[in-house]
Amino acid sequence: MGNTFGKEDEILKKAYFMMNSESFQLIYGKDELKRIRTLVELEPELIVPDKNGYVEKVPNDGQIILSGWGGPRIDKRFLDSMTGLEAVFYGAGSIRGIVTDDFWEKKVVITSSWSANAVPVAEYTFAQIILCLKNAYQLNKGYCREKDSYDKTKRFANGAYKTRVGIISLGLIGKLVCKFLRSIDVEVLAYDPYADKEEARELGVRFADLEEIFGTCHVVSLHAPWLKETEGMIREEHFIRMLPNSAFINTARGAIVNEGEMVSVLSERKDITAVLDVTYPEPPESGSPLYNMENVFLTPHIAGSMDGECARMGRYAVDELERYLSNEQMLYRITKEMAERMA
Repeated sequence: MGNTFGKEDEILKKAYFMMNSESFQLIYGKDELKRIRTLVELEPELIVPDKNGYVEKVPNDGQIILSGWGGPRIDKRFLDSMTGLEAVFYGAGSIRGIVTDDFWEKKVVITSSWSANAVPVAEYTFAQIILCLKNAYQLNKGYCREKDSYDKTKRFANGAYKTRVGIISLGLIGKLVCKFLRSIDVEVLAYDPYADKEEARELGVRFADLEEIFGTCHVVSLHAPWLKETEGMIREEHFIRMLPNSAFINTARGAIVNEGEMVSVLSERKDITAVLDVTYPEPPESGSPLYNMENVFLTPHIAGSMDGECARMGRYAVDELERYLSNEQMLYRITKEMAERMA
């Protein structure tokens, strides 16, 4: 059996696909499958865990798992069966539902395509920042409501020249957004107690606390991870501070915001726009005021990879597989310490 590295007698590692079928179709296309088959001995059957990540019959052989959304929960039972497991290549973002403490004790390698998923989120956020600086959502509602009687002299927008944008968290997505913002004439403030000051300087970002960001920025965009210490971090006091005709964007997680307090302020401050791609719970409950508030633009978690964009995550996973097999340094390996800080 041949392989990429030209050693005809080398025994390839055995690999399994484990995820739901929909994710498999989205993430691993023909090009990815062709590459994978040159790198490993690939079992043809897709193993589909149940909705809780439980695999009824865990294989007792194999060294590699290729996965994605709907992947298996790799706990003690799983590891006791697949004793030769060496590495998991997760073609999606957060690995929170995949690994347990037993996984880290076995020192199995795991990589994630979180950086690939960051690209469309940053692109979406950049687009929303421009729209918010132009006050597009507020003006749209008024224009459609008043139709041909709309008074154009009432239009107001801060615009994208010499205005200020606030970025909460300089993780990969936040940093990508900052790089996109360098193409327009805005000042960028950032809040992140863990960020590297030199890296922020290179991005052209000035650090500020949450009070200054909400009180002086024309658009505030949230990118913090959902951790115990960030739950409900954004509160009424922050929204009250917001400038007239300013906007808040959330493409991170809904639980980071105290939703009730946000709704209370938005009900009073009609000039503030909230662009919410995430909520808590998600979707909002049927009676949630978010569905009907004129100053809320609500979307069903579309900022991340969708449809054709998902193939980028598969490519990143296969790239990492190839690096692993070639004993090269992997770019997106996740350690236990990293996993504890990631969304």
